[in-house]
Amino acid sequence: MTTSTDILCYAMRYQGDWSRIAQAIHSHEPVEPVISRSPWVTFLDPDYPACFRKLRYPPWILFYHGDLSLLDRPCAAVVGSRDATMQALRNTTAVVNALKERYVIVSGLARGVDAQAHRAALDKGTVGILGCGIDRVYPRENAALFSAMKKNHLVISEYPWQTTPLPGHFPWRNRLIAAAASVVVVTEAREKSGTMYTVDEALSLSVPVWCLPTDFSRKDHCGCNRLIHQGAGILCDLQQVREL
Repeated sequence: MTTSTDILCYAMRYQGDWSRIAQAIHSHEPVEPVISRSPWVTFLDPDYPACFRKLRYPPWILFYHGDLSLLDRPCAAVVGSRDATMQALRNTTAVVNALKERYVIVSGLARGVDAQAHRAALDKGTVGILGCGIDRVYPRENAALFSAMKKNHLVISEYPWQTTPLPGHFPWRNRLIAAAASVVVVTEAREKSGTMYTVDEALSLSVPVWCLPTDFSRKDHCGCNRLIHQGAGILCDLQQVREL
């Protein structure tokens, strides 16, 4: 029978690769003692976050720093462009301020909208979900934010220490952002971007998606308008945000 410590061993051996861990479990690969430098919880454990069990591919293991119980509370994902405009950053702050009294704010600790969403929620509760090893501050400009969230909020990853932030990790990570959320709010996005992976996963999980409309002339950030055209909800004012 596979145990939690077996999964830890496989996760360390294969740097969190979901498929290779699954194969190791299936074939009962031999295990050896390993040590994690951060707390961790596996799919087999009772304190594993319930929100991730509904995924088609739930993480086998989560490494974390902070308060794991934040994921037991209602969460709102606030996501968007890494190269966000100043208006999008101001809008993100306003949206988070309207949501954070009732929701824990979840995002991906990336630059731009993600980082702004976390910062605006530091006086309440926020969860950052990484696409790299739990020890990796990526991007480096978020080092102070990362440190504050580890201490007083929650940072989680399915990738163990020293796992490189590879491009393929981030679309895969975005399924966790969607699964953690009761609602997803997109404040700005490019038409082809990682944000769209979060939206797609949210829709597959029947999580409602709401978008802030973008200036018609902003062809470089037309993702929200495209999503609204395709059926996402449109947020017209802060009162509407407060009612989500």
